[in-house]
Amino acid sequence: MSQSPHAPQAESLFAEPRRLSLTRLAAEVARAVVAVGKVAVEGEVVKPWRGGNGAVVFTLKDRAAQITVRCPPSRKARCRVVAGERVQVTGQPEWVPERGQLNLVADEVAPVGEGAIAALIAEVRGRLVADGLLDRPRRPIPRLPSRIGVVCGTDAAVQADIESVVAVRFPGYPVTFLPTLVTGSGAADAIVRSVQALDAAPDVDVIVLARGGGDGAQLLPWSDEALCRALCACTTPVVSAIGHEGDRPLCDEVADLRCGTPSLAAGAVVPDRVLLLAELAARRAAMDDVLRRRVEGAVARLGAVDRQGALRAGVSGAAGRLERAVGRLDLLHPDRLLAVARDRLAAEWRQVEALSPVRVMERGYAVVRKADGAVVRWAGDVGVGETLDVQVAAGRIAARVEGVDR
Repeated sequence: MSQSPHAPQAESLFAEPRRLSLTRLAAEVARAVVAVGKVAVEGEVVKPWRGGNGAVVFTLKDRAAQITVRCPPSRKARCRVVAGERVQVTGQPEWVPERGQLNLVADEVAPVGEGAIAALIAEVRGRLVADGLLDRPRRPIPRLPSRIGVVCGTDAAVQADIESVVAVRFPGYPVTFLPTLVTGSGAADAIVRSVQALDAAPDVDVIVLARGGGDGAQLLPWSDEALCRALCACTTPVVSAIGHEGDRPLCDEVADLRCGTPSLAAGAVVPDRVLLLAELAARRAAMDDVLRRRVEGAVARLGAVDRQGALRAGVSGAAGRLERAVGRLDLLHPDRLLAVARDRLAAEWRQVEALSPVRVMERGYAVVRKADGAVVRWAGDVGVGETLDVQVAAGRIAARVEGVDR
């Protein structure tokens, strides 16, 4: 008896089911959901609302299916949600066993369609204008940067364009390329990290943002608000070369210099070696000419000088200075100083002798003392009959008072 071709299906249909607990079933579903990995799906935003913890929640819907999307508070800057707008959500599916619900946890919500992208860029531009970031003074681009830092995609085309310009203008000029994710989910964060890394490098004097153009969705990371603010916060000047001449991304508006293509940007920041050498030669020739004229002028002035007269004047001046120095030295000779000191001492001695009481008495004066030795200054100090001692220049005289005239 032949077996029916449908027998295995029937057997599986009536096979004994696996007996699982609800918790076990939920765990297996959760593992299967995790295995799906990160996805990017498009759909329409329906009924967006903000949860109590700051998360943004909405329903993503297309013609045949819908799913709840949750934007964590930490990612809300990357999740612009407008009801009725078509968006692309990049994120990781998650199974919520407590509710028996499949969600999509968003890393990024980006608008789809030129109108929605233009509206998003207009919103960001409005905030940048309100903060004065589009009207701020621009940093000058250095003429001879120590090193040029380039943020570009991982493809080799943009790097090859810049390297070809470097090879023509200044072969071997120091350029550091930082290959970075430049489109799609996570690109804006990656560009910000690369810009900050180059800004922190001590030898990088200018940063170039380079991309070979693209449509509005591909260029959306270059209008990211966090990226624009990071460019404004840089201490290193930034050149934007996104290569898109239509709707210019916002990084063009906040950069210190905007160039149409990466090749033009390379030409703006890489010095021309031939022109530099020519300028150096011209400046060297000008300096040589200045030095030559100065030497010739000095020689002419020297030729006009009366060297004999100058020599005589110099000798005469030196002789005068020598004579004055000898005179000052003679005044300081020890014998002269000693003679001056002796003359001063003799004069002072004569003055002392002139004031001596002996010299005064030699001129006829005397000192009269009473018996107790007190000096008599007034006639009333003595009485009649009192004995006095009179000292003269040579000797003493004993006297008696015969009378007092007061």
